[in-house]
Amino acid sequence: MTATRTAAGPGELVDTIVVGGGPAGLSAAIYLARYNRQVLVFDTGHGRSTHHQTNHNYLGFPDGIPTVDLRKLGQEQLARYSGAKVVHHLITDAEGDAERGFTVRSQGHSWRARSLVLATGVLDHFPHFPDWESYVGRSMFWCITCDGYENRGRRILVAGHTDAAAGEAMQLHSLTDRVQLLTNSQSDEISDTFRRRLDRAGIPVFHDRIGEAEGHDGQLTAIVTRGGLRLELDALFSIQGATPETTLARKLGVRLADSGYVRVDTEQKTSVEGVYAAGDLTALHSHQVTAAVHEGAQAASAANYFLYPPELKAE
Repeated sequence: MTATRTAAGPGELVDTIVVGGGPAGLSAAIYLARYNRQVLVFDTGHGRSTHHQTNHNYLGFPDGIPTVDLRKLGQEQLARYSGAKVVHHLITDAEGDAERGFTVRSQGHSWRARSLVLATGVLDHFPHFPDWESYVGRSMFWCITCDGYENRGRRILVAGHTDAAAGEAMQLHSLTDRVQLLTNSQSDEISDTFRRRLDRAGIPVFHDRIGEAEGHDGQLTAIVTRGGLRLELDALFSIQGATPETTLARKLGVRLADSGYVRVDTEQKTSVEGVYAAGDLTALHSHQVTAAVHEGAQAASAANYFLYPPELKAE
């Protein structure tokens, strides 16, 4: 009969440390727990899945599910396994290798593991104005795949100063003919090609920056620019990019792609043996909960196989 393993105490060596408590990290932790591994999950309670948005693309939820509820369900699911433990610390340092094991640190504390799963996500560059966070996922979005459908026929303002923003405005135009674009930047990097496309589609471009926002209860009604324009809207799509949270990956010597994201193979293996990455951290595109859950599962399965002694591995 196989014994159930309990979460290790302070200073003990665990099988895997998962850094990140979003969909990718929780998925990895659940799989590892079900492989009967000792796993520590570090969750700061921040990230994309802590905003107010409702996910309508995840299979099995006909009415959609708020991502905060999906996180809660994942946490409840993980809590059923005695070998898993969630720790609410911000990990600021990591070192080690597959032979010696890995050490992560936070504010004078340290934890050790035989393998690591990085699921640290990205930092979105949302427009900042008073109480901006209350609008994220309610009337301020970043993803046409996630929230375009619910905004059909509505007044949409796209914020961004690049061809990526112009392209998103053009794509949104297929859902509504009431689209405007605000660069919200000192620079305007939209190419002549995209500017002609925007003009042909009847999408006005304003080279100005957000001064303040009007709205209540998470619903934006207008943006007032620093130049004095008042742009009425139902939804703001922020296409201002995001920065992958790669601090720990770089400290471990993990190879990054030219895009700045962590380079992984089809099993979520990084260039450092024993270190895996999953979720938005791993790719410039396809930032979806569905992809994150899949990658977390892949990373956990690869980590579990890595942890087996040689006699249990096929040659």
